[in-house]
Amino acid sequence: MLSVHDSLAELALLADTAGIEVLGQTSQKLDRVHPSTFVGSGKIEEVKEAMQELGANVVIFDDELSPRHQRELENIFGEETKVLDRSALILDIFAQHAQTHEGRLQIELAQYEYRLPRLTRQWTHLARQAGGGSARGGSGGVGLRGPGETQLEVDRREISRRISKLKAELEQVRAHRSRHRQQRDKTGMPVIALVGYTNAGKSTLMRTLTHEEVYVANQLFATLDTTTRRISLPNGKATLIADTVGFIQKLPTMLIAAFRATLEGITEADLLLHVVDSSHPNMWQQIETVEDTLAEIEVPDIPRILVLNKVDQPSALTIEDNHPIHGEYNAVVKVSALKGDGIAELLTTIEQVFKEAMVSVKLFLPYREGEMINWLHSRGVVQSEEHTETGVKMEVHVPERDLARVQRYELHNT
Repeated sequence: MLSVHDSLAELALLADTAGIEVLGQTSQKLDRVHPSTFVGSGKIEEVKEAMQELGANVVIFDDELSPRHQRELENIFGEETKVLDRSALILDIFAQHAQTHEGRLQIELAQYEYRLPRLTRQWTHLARQAGGGSARGGSGGVGLRGPGETQLEVDRREISRRISKLKAELEQVRAHRSRHRQQRDKTGMPVIALVGYTNAGKSTLMRTLTHEEVYVANQLFATLDTTTRRISLPNGKATLIADTVGFIQKLPTMLIAAFRATLEGITEADLLLHVVDSSHPNMWQQIETVEDTLAEIEVPDIPRILVLNKVDQPSALTIEDNHPIHGEYNAVVKVSALKGDGIAELLTTIEQVFKEAMVSVKLFLPYREGEMINWLHSRGVVQSEEHTETGVKMEVHVPERDLARVQRYELHNT
């Protein structure tokens, strides 16, 4: 976990990305969260006074606020002050940056799921009036209470319906992605997924590897929508490489759930390139955050290369060859995606890791299995090939995860 100071510095970067000017910050050490206002009453008054002096109209909390916290804080700060938490801020940034239809669906779903439990605060004035009337036994309380509760239930039902509709649409996107993935598998091209902490330089690395224009900005969450391109390895074999959304500490749960369809591409990749900003003082914490998120979306044990980016920066951290981190990855490669340093070594390493993840099998395929023969040539590494009257004998290295696909052609007594 980041220190309080570093976490607040990151929150300030998030605010800047969202277009909010940061005027000040403060923190409070608590044994436990205050049940109604998150922080203590003294700290609340201190923040109110500072906001008045600075002319601020937004207060952002670095942790997620419960619906009750948000309601009480809005009552205390007043209607002219907007109260946000880290989750709401990240959702707002995602909403600004999502470009594709799928991305917008995912963000809308996450926003509705965030807002649904917080609806009640809009109707508390009616609830209070209704409570008073009911206690006196008058009919006025019943009349006031009914419309308030009815409107609240209408809003809840409408949002619930919208959430169900969005989930159904995203399920269609998921099914389309699955069909597309099956079609891609027929081509035999392995897939590399770029993962990493936001602003680690994934998009810059993508542009350098593909020699194509990919949007790059020195911002948190500059790109959200997955971009897939084709690259060639030194041995001439083609592979697909996909850039994915950057991770961050305290990433809202509803966002991870909404982006699960997109992140599924990571779980089915053949290789992960975990891109790290080696010049960042919190590099180790960022590595841990990414790995924790990968575990949360249940990424299987597939080959991983740790790519130490921005090694050209004076503040870049050095990892010695005997460092324990080497044992956690198939390889560790140093690059400068911006300058192109280390890219040739990275491509060679990718090729080597692919080869190490393969197993040797001896196969016999009838000539009618021409599509599978072509797939083996593109997907695997053919060591030998003998044409007979009825088919082809092959000794080939194939990825271990593809063994089931060729099992019925396997020769056991040759």
